[in-house]
Amino acid sequence: MTELLNLAALKDARVNQQPYPYFVVEQSLMTDKVDAIMQDFPLINEGGSFTLEDTASGPQFDALIDELNGTLFRQQISEKLDLDLSILPMIVTLRGYSREKDGRIHTDSKSKIATILIYFNEQWTAQGGKLRILNSDNMEDSVAEIVPNAGAMLGFRVTDNCWHGHPPFEGSRRSIQINFVADDAAVKKHHNRHGFTAKLKGIKKLFSGS
Repeated sequence: MTELLNLAALKDARVNQQPYPYFVVEQSLMTDKVDAIMQDFPLINEGGSFTLEDTASGPQFDALIDELNGTLFRQQISEKLDLDLSILPMIVTLRGYSREKDGRIHTDSKSKIATILIYFNEQWTAQGGKLRILNSDNMEDSVAEIVPNAGAMLGFRVTDNCWHGHPPFEGSRRSIQINFVADDAAVKKHHNRHGFTAKLKGIKKLFSGS
């Protein structure tokens, strides 16, 4: 059993096959748990991605991470995307602040097998910052747009053409990114990159006196 994830909504979500396999769940969290999870989301006021080790979170958020790494969630995502994710390593990164340069169109790296995004924002009113599923590397060539309200989830299979991105937005924009990756080498590479980024930001703060 899961107490925080709304697995019934995930199970009922329709999988779209074009332009690549993806699904959207408007509310992937139990509605009575959203506020507590939001309060326990790590405080991140800088741009970029952070590992769980880089941040401090509260108990409800930690419990959500445990459920995301659990068997039931993996089974559901495996069924949705027609993949066997049962033994693949899982990487979790967090974002809390979007910079003007963020959201540029891209496809995920080949070491990633599947990507899941969950958003943790109050009612979203900005025009920018809404993730788009794209047919190509053109922001206007979109088939779907995901409003990053609290609990909104996007999942997709990583393919050569899994183009996605969002129009520019600067300000608070909180999310979890979950990647199931091919092997432990991808995990090591990821942690080395993001760990170095976090240390570099800390050094800059130290020398700037901020």
